[in-house]
Amino acid sequence: MIKFEHTVFALPFAYFGAMLGAFIVNGEWPSLTQWIWITVAMVGARSAAMSLNRVIDEQIDKHNPRTATRAIPAGLVSKIEVLLFIILSFALLFYAAFQLNMLAVYLLPLAVFFLVIYSYTKRFTWACHLILGVTIGLAPLGGWVGATGTLTWEAILLFLAVALWTAGFDVIYACQDADYDRENQLHSIPSRFGIGRALKIARFIHVISFFAFLSLFFLTPLGWVYFIGVLIAGGIMVYEHSLVSENDLSKLDVAFFTMNGILSLVMFIFAIGDILL
Repeated sequence: MIKFEHTVFALPFAYFGAMLGAFIVNGEWPSLTQWIWITVAMVGARSAAMSLNRVIDEQIDKHNPRTATRAIPAGLVSKIEVLLFIILSFALLFYAAFQLNMLAVYLLPLAVFFLVIYSYTKRFTWACHLILGVTIGLAPLGGWVGATGTLTWEAILLFLAVALWTAGFDVIYACQDADYDRENQLHSIPSRFGIGRALKIARFIHVISFFAFLSLFFLTPLGWVYFIGVLIAGGIMVYEHSLVSENDLSKLDVAFFTMNGILSLVMFIFAIGDILL
Protein backbone atom coordinates (compact mmCIF):
# COMPACT_ATOMS: atom_id res chain seq x y z
CA MET A 1 0.00 0.00 0.00
CA ILE A 2 2.87 2.37 0.76
CA LYS A 3 5.52 2.55 -1.93
CA PHE A 4 9.03 2.71 -0.54
CA GLU A 5 10.37 4.46 -3.64
CA HIS A 6 8.18 7.50 -2.94
CA THR A 7 10.27 8.12 0.19
CA VAL A 8 13.03 9.50 -2.02
CA PHE A 9 10.96 12.64 -2.62
CA ALA A 10 10.91 13.86 0.99
CA LEU A 11 13.51 12.05 3.13
CA PRO A 12 16.63 13.50 1.45
CA PHE A 13 15.22 16.98 1.95
CA ALA A 14 14.51 16.24 5.61
CA TYR A 15 18.19 15.34 5.97
CA PHE A 16 19.13 18.43 3.93
CA GLY A 17 17.18 20.62 6.37
CA ALA A 18 18.74 18.91 9.37
CA MET A 19 22.29 19.30 8.03
CA LEU A 20 21.94 22.89 6.91
CA GLY A 21 20.17 23.91 10.09
CA ALA A 22 22.74 22.30 12.36
CA PHE A 23 25.57 23.81 10.29
CA ILE A 24 24.13 27.35 10.40
CA VAL A 25 22.74 27.37 13.93
CA ASN A 26 25.16 25.10 15.79
CA GLY A 27 28.22 25.00 13.56
CA GLU A 28 28.29 21.21 13.65
CA TRP A 29 26.62 18.07 12.33
CA PRO A 30 23.37 16.74 13.80
CA SER A 31 24.04 14.12 16.45
CA LEU A 32 23.48 10.43 15.76
CA THR A 33 20.46 10.53 18.08
CA GLN A 34 18.96 13.39 16.09
CA TRP A 35 19.53 11.54 12.80
CA ILE A 36 17.72 8.50 14.19
CA TRP A 37 14.69 10.36 15.57
CA ILE A 38 14.33 12.56 12.49
CA THR A 39 14.25 9.38 10.40
CA VAL A 40 11.69 7.77 12.72
CA ALA A 41 9.53 10.91 12.59
CA MET A 42 9.65 10.88 8.78
CA VAL A 43 8.66 7.21 8.67
CA GLY A 44 5.71 7.88 10.96
CA ALA A 45 4.57 11.03 9.15
CA ARG A 46 4.83 9.57 5.67
CA SER A 47 3.18 6.26 6.60
CA ALA A 48 0.29 8.08 8.27
CA ALA A 49 -0.18 10.48 5.34
CA MET A 50 -0.10 7.80 2.64
CA SER A 51 -2.46 5.53 4.59
CA LEU A 52 -4.88 8.38 5.28
CA ASN A 53 -4.88 9.24 1.58
CA ARG A 54 -5.81 5.67 0.70
CA VAL A 55 -8.64 5.54 3.25
CA ILE A 56 -10.04 8.97 2.37
CA ASP A 57 -9.84 8.30 -1.38
CA GLU A 58 -11.22 4.76 -1.24
CA GLN A 59 -14.30 5.46 -3.37
CA ILE A 60 -12.40 7.70 -5.79
CA ASP A 61 -9.72 5.03 -6.25
CA LYS A 62 -12.33 2.32 -6.67
CA HIS A 63 -13.95 3.98 -9.68
CA ASN A 64 -10.81 5.26 -11.35
CA PRO A 65 -9.38 2.53 -13.65
CA ARG A 66 -5.84 3.77 -12.95
CA THR A 67 -6.18 3.30 -9.17
CA ALA A 68 -8.74 0.50 -8.86
CA THR A 69 -5.99 -2.04 -8.12
CA ARG A 70 -4.74 -0.18 -5.04
CA ALA A 71 -4.74 -2.17 -1.82
CA ILE A 72 -8.03 -1.01 -0.25
CA PRO A 73 -10.34 -1.03 -3.31
CA ALA A 74 -8.76 -4.32 -4.41
CA GLY A 75 -9.54 -5.85 -0.99
CA LEU A 76 -5.91 -6.64 -0.18
CA VAL A 77 -6.20 -4.92 3.21
CA SER A 78 -9.20 -3.88 5.29
CA LYS A 79 -9.98 -0.33 6.37
CA ILE A 80 -9.73 -1.42 10.03
CA GLU A 81 -6.19 -2.67 9.44
CA VAL A 82 -5.25 0.58 7.73
CA LEU A 83 -6.80 2.72 10.51
CA LEU A 84 -4.81 0.81 13.12
CA PHE A 85 -1.68 1.35 11.05
CA ILE A 86 -2.45 5.09 10.88
CA ILE A 87 -2.78 5.29 14.67
CA LEU A 88 0.55 3.50 15.11
CA SER A 89 2.21 5.75 12.53
CA PHE A 90 1.04 8.92 14.26
CA ALA A 91 2.15 7.49 17.62
CA LEU A 92 5.60 6.94 16.10
CA LEU A 93 5.68 10.55 14.84
CA PHE A 94 4.62 11.93 18.22
CA TYR A 95 7.14 9.84 20.16
CA ALA A 96 9.97 10.86 17.83
CA ALA A 97 9.06 14.55 18.18
CA PHE A 98 9.20 14.27 21.97
CA GLN A 99 12.67 12.72 21.68
CA LEU A 100 13.92 15.68 19.64
CA ASN A 101 12.86 18.97 21.25
CA MET A 102 9.83 20.91 22.45
CA LEU A 103 9.56 23.09 19.34
CA ALA A 104 9.06 19.91 17.32
CA VAL A 105 6.29 18.96 19.75
CA TYR A 106 4.64 22.39 19.57
CA LEU A 107 4.59 22.25 15.77
CA LEU A 108 3.02 18.77 15.66
CA PRO A 109 -0.58 20.06 15.31
CA LEU A 110 0.44 22.03 12.21
CA ALA A 111 2.10 18.99 10.67
CA VAL A 112 -0.85 16.72 11.45
CA PHE A 113 -3.29 19.27 10.00
CA PHE A 114 -1.58 19.26 6.61
CA LEU A 115 -1.02 15.49 6.65
CA VAL A 116 -4.77 15.04 7.06
CA ILE A 117 -6.27 17.92 5.06
CA TYR A 118 -4.36 17.33 1.82
CA SER A 119 -6.41 14.29 0.82
CA TYR A 120 -9.64 16.30 1.06
CA THR A 121 -8.51 19.33 -0.93
CA LYS A 122 -9.15 17.83 -4.37
CA ARG A 123 -12.83 17.84 -3.42
CA PHE A 124 -13.07 21.63 -3.22
CA THR A 125 -10.04 23.41 -4.76
CA TRP A 126 -7.75 23.13 -7.76
CA ALA A 127 -4.99 24.48 -5.46
CA CYS A 128 -4.67 20.98 -3.96
CA HIS A 129 -1.21 20.71 -5.52
CA LEU A 130 0.00 23.65 -3.44
CA ILE A 131 -1.35 22.02 -0.27
CA LEU A 132 0.58 18.86 -1.12
CA GLY A 133 3.63 21.06 -1.69
CA VAL A 134 3.24 22.56 1.78
CA THR A 135 2.88 19.06 3.24
CA ILE A 136 6.06 17.73 1.60
CA GLY A 137 7.81 21.04 2.34
CA LEU A 138 7.35 20.26 6.02
CA ALA A 139 10.03 17.55 5.60
CA PRO A 140 13.05 19.93 5.43
CA LEU A 141 11.34 22.22 7.94
CA GLY A 142 10.92 19.28 10.31
CA GLY A 143 14.51 18.20 9.79
CA TRP A 144 15.70 21.74 10.58
CA VAL A 145 13.57 21.99 13.74
CA GLY A 146 14.51 18.47 14.82
CA ALA A 147 18.24 19.20 14.58
CA THR A 148 18.25 22.74 16.00
CA GLY A 149 15.10 23.41 18.01
CA THR A 150 14.81 26.70 16.08
CA LEU A 151 12.92 28.07 13.10
CA THR A 152 14.71 30.69 10.97
CA TRP A 153 14.17 32.46 7.66
CA GLU A 154 16.69 30.12 5.98
CA ALA A 155 14.49 27.19 6.98
CA ILE A 156 11.43 28.95 5.57
CA LEU A 157 13.25 29.57 2.27
CA LEU A 158 14.20 25.89 1.97
CA PHE A 159 10.61 24.96 2.82
CA LEU A 160 9.34 27.25 0.05
CA ALA A 161 11.73 25.78 -2.53
CA VAL A 162 10.69 22.19 -1.75
CA ALA A 163 6.99 23.06 -1.53
CA LEU A 164 7.00 24.66 -4.99
CA TRP A 165 9.06 21.84 -6.51
CA THR A 166 6.51 19.34 -5.16
CA ALA A 167 3.51 21.37 -6.34
CA GLY A 168 4.98 21.59 -9.83
CA PHE A 169 5.56 17.89 -10.29
CA ASP A 170 2.16 17.08 -8.75
CA VAL A 171 0.49 19.22 -11.41
CA ILE A 172 2.29 17.13 -14.05
CA TYR A 173 1.23 13.90 -12.34
CA ALA A 174 -2.41 15.04 -12.17
CA CYS A 175 -2.56 15.46 -15.95
CA GLN A 176 -3.20 11.75 -16.39
CA ASP A 177 -6.46 12.03 -14.39
CA ALA A 178 -7.71 15.30 -15.91
CA ASP A 179 -10.71 13.77 -17.70
CA TYR A 180 -11.69 11.54 -14.77
CA ASP A 181 -11.44 14.45 -12.32
CA ARG A 182 -13.53 16.71 -14.55
CA GLU A 183 -16.25 14.07 -14.98
CA ASN A 184 -16.42 13.36 -11.23
CA GLN A 185 -16.33 16.95 -9.92
CA LEU A 186 -12.82 16.58 -8.52
CA HIS A 187 -10.55 19.58 -8.61
CA SER A 188 -7.04 19.95 -10.01
CA ILE A 189 -5.17 22.41 -12.18
CA PRO A 190 -5.30 20.08 -15.24
CA SER A 191 -9.05 19.47 -14.86
CA ARG A 192 -9.71 23.19 -14.33
CA PHE A 193 -7.41 24.75 -16.93
CA GLY A 194 -6.68 21.89 -19.34
CA ILE A 195 -3.51 19.87 -19.75
CA GLY A 196 -1.69 22.37 -21.98
CA ARG A 197 -2.13 25.29 -19.59
CA ALA A 198 -1.48 23.04 -16.61
CA LEU A 199 1.94 22.09 -17.98
CA LYS A 200 2.74 25.78 -18.46
CA ILE A 201 1.69 26.48 -14.87
CA ALA A 202 3.88 23.60 -13.67
CA ARG A 203 6.85 25.08 -15.56
CA PHE A 204 6.24 28.48 -13.97
CA ILE A 205 6.05 26.95 -10.49
CA HIS A 206 9.32 25.07 -11.10
CA VAL A 207 11.06 28.25 -12.25
CA ILE A 208 10.19 29.89 -8.92
CA SER A 209 11.33 26.76 -7.08
CA PHE A 210 14.66 26.80 -8.92
CA PHE A 211 15.33 30.42 -7.93
CA ALA A 212 14.37 29.65 -4.33
CA PHE A 213 16.95 26.84 -4.26
CA LEU A 214 19.46 29.13 -5.95
CA SER A 215 18.89 31.92 -3.43
CA LEU A 216 20.16 29.61 -0.67
CA PHE A 217 23.57 29.81 -2.34
CA PHE A 218 23.60 33.61 -1.97
CA LEU A 219 21.93 33.85 1.44
CA THR A 220 23.50 30.97 3.41
CA PRO A 221 27.04 29.60 3.85
CA LEU A 222 26.40 27.02 1.11
CA GLY A 223 29.09 27.32 -1.56
CA TRP A 224 30.01 26.35 -5.10
CA VAL A 225 29.45 22.63 -4.74
CA TYR A 226 25.85 23.31 -3.77
CA PHE A 227 25.59 25.84 -6.62
CA ILE A 228 26.59 23.13 -9.11
CA GLY A 229 23.97 20.83 -7.59
CA VAL A 230 21.29 23.49 -8.08
CA LEU A 231 22.27 23.89 -11.74
CA ILE A 232 22.02 20.12 -12.23
CA ALA A 233 18.63 20.13 -10.49
CA GLY A 234 17.49 22.91 -12.83
CA GLY A 235 18.60 20.83 -15.80
CA ILE A 236 16.63 17.87 -14.45
CA MET A 237 13.52 20.06 -14.19
CA VAL A 238 13.96 21.19 -17.80
CA TYR A 239 14.38 17.58 -18.95
CA GLU A 240 11.37 16.49 -16.88
CA HIS A 241 9.17 18.98 -18.70
CA SER A 242 10.56 17.95 -22.08
CA LEU A 243 9.25 14.41 -21.49
CA VAL A 244 5.58 15.40 -21.40
CA SER A 245 3.32 17.46 -23.62
CA GLU A 246 -0.37 18.15 -24.02
CA ASN A 247 -0.63 15.42 -26.63
CA ASP A 248 1.82 12.88 -25.21
CA LEU A 249 1.86 11.77 -21.56
CA SER A 250 3.38 8.36 -22.29
CA LYS A 251 6.58 9.22 -20.42
CA LEU A 252 4.81 10.71 -17.40
CA ASP A 253 6.03 8.02 -14.99
CA VAL A 254 9.64 8.71 -15.96
CA ALA A 255 9.07 12.45 -15.58
CA PHE A 256 7.34 12.06 -12.23
CA PHE A 257 9.09 9.21 -10.42
CA THR A 258 12.53 8.92 -11.94
CA MET A 259 13.43 12.55 -12.57
CA ASN A 260 12.14 13.89 -9.27
CA GLY A 261 13.75 11.06 -7.31
CA ILE A 262 17.08 11.86 -8.97
CA LEU A 263 16.63 15.60 -8.31
CA SER A 264 16.02 15.02 -4.60
CA LEU A 265 19.13 12.85 -4.29
CA VAL A 266 21.24 15.31 -6.29
CA MET A 267 20.29 18.19 -4.00
CA PHE A 268 21.06 16.10 -0.91
CA ILE A 269 24.40 14.78 -2.21
CA PHE A 270 25.68 18.16 -3.37
CA ALA A 271 24.50 19.90 -0.19
CA ILE A 272 26.22 17.35 2.06
CA GLY A 273 29.33 17.51 -0.14
CA ASP A 274 29.38 21.28 0.14
CA ILE A 275 29.08 21.21 3.94
CA LEU A 276 31.77 18.54 4.21
CA LEU A 277 34.15 20.70 2.19
